[in-house]
Amino acid sequence: MTAVSLEVADLRKEFGNRKVINGLSFSISAPGSIGVTGRNGSGKSTLMKLISGIESPTKGKITLKDDGTEVSKENFIGYLKMVAPEMALYEMLTGYENMQFFARLADVEWSRENADQLLERVGLAGRGDDMVGEYSSGMKQRLKYAVALLPEPKVLLLDEPTSNLDEMGKSIVRSIMAEQLRDSILIVATNEAEDLKSVEQVIRLGE
Repeated sequence: MTAVSLEVADLRKEFGNRKVINGLSFSISAPGSIGVTGRNGSGKSTLMKLISGIESPTKGKITLKDDGTEVSKENFIGYLKMVAPEMALYEMLTGYENMQFFARLADVEWSRENADQLLERVGLAGRGDDMVGEYSSGMKQRLKYAVALLPEPKVLLLDEPTSNLDEMGKSIVRSIMAEQLRDSILIVATNEAEDLKSVEQVIRLGE
């Protein structure tokens, strides 16, 4: 089993004259977890986008290492996956087709058997052939988890992890979080106190 670590050093992000993240540093190794919290607009979602590579920092560095060897930015996708409210699914495709599409993007082998296991895990058993446009908002959120878990990510980023979910959905997500903590890295951005109970340390932005 490889040891994966993530280091954030003097991270800064500005949008024009507005400083969203100003000199943030932390490090985490697998298995480990961090919760990121703070008032609305404090930079929680921005931090997740920076770590995932969706956004580029104004200053600072994000380093991912595998057994002490630095992973290049273009190879982050093989280690890291994110679930966020603004993540897009293809509503004109079925659940299976969405999973197959994203598996190809991540260069992950896809099979109906594996997809069925993941759909059952997120409470969508038997719904793989349904068009995603017919899913409820909570079902779409669950499918995002199935997509993110396809490559068995070493780093899982969850932005508002239980949004749009009923109590059963929240229970499923918290079970996924607990499983991720066994040998991987989990970073959760939320203001939900219950979700923060699952992590080992908490970073408060905007203070």
